[in-house]
Formats: sequence, C-alpha cells, structure tokens
Amino acid sequence: MWTNLLAKEVLMPAEAAEQFNIHDAKTNLSRIIDRVEHGEEIIISRAGRPVAKVIPLVRTVSRKARGTLRGKLVLSDDWDSAETNAVIARDFGLAE
Repeated sequence: MWTNLLAKEVLMPAEAAEQFNIHDAKTNLSRIIDRVEHGEEIIISRAGRPVAKVIPLVRTVSRKARGTLRGKLVLSDDWDSAETNAVIARDFGLAE
C-alpha cells in the first residue's frame, strides 16, 4: 500500500480525497504529509467511517527575519502620545 502513496502525485479535489484507516495512516504518516504538502487532501477513517481530514496548511504570512515590515507600516504622528496610551489602557481595562 505504501508504494501507492509515493506513486500518486496528482492533485485530487476534496470530494475525491483518498481515505486511509488509522493503522495505515500511522504507518505511513510521513508519506501522507508529503502528499498533503503537494496539495492533496487525505481522509482518515476508523472502521470505515471518516473521522478526520488532513489538508494543506496555507501560510498567509511569510516573515522570516526582523525588519520584513520596514516601509509597510504607517504610524500616525501621535501613535505614542499620552492620550493614545490612555485610550489603549482604558480599552484593556487598565485605566487608573
């Protein structure tokens, strides 16, 4: 069965996701993860009944180092004023 895991590299729509029982999923977890990383969705079943779906995680933010937001943020001139800080403290229930 594990050879089938490696041989199939075609992306499958969600309704045609391949199904594995829990034992096979545990035995072949790294191969299943590899397939999911390539866009496939895998269903895990217990006694033939689907109980979990393994899907690719889509990263929306890809920041790897400090300074990656430089030039992308705009701060108002009063961003650190006493008034702004008081409003923030009040919003978090920290006002004196």
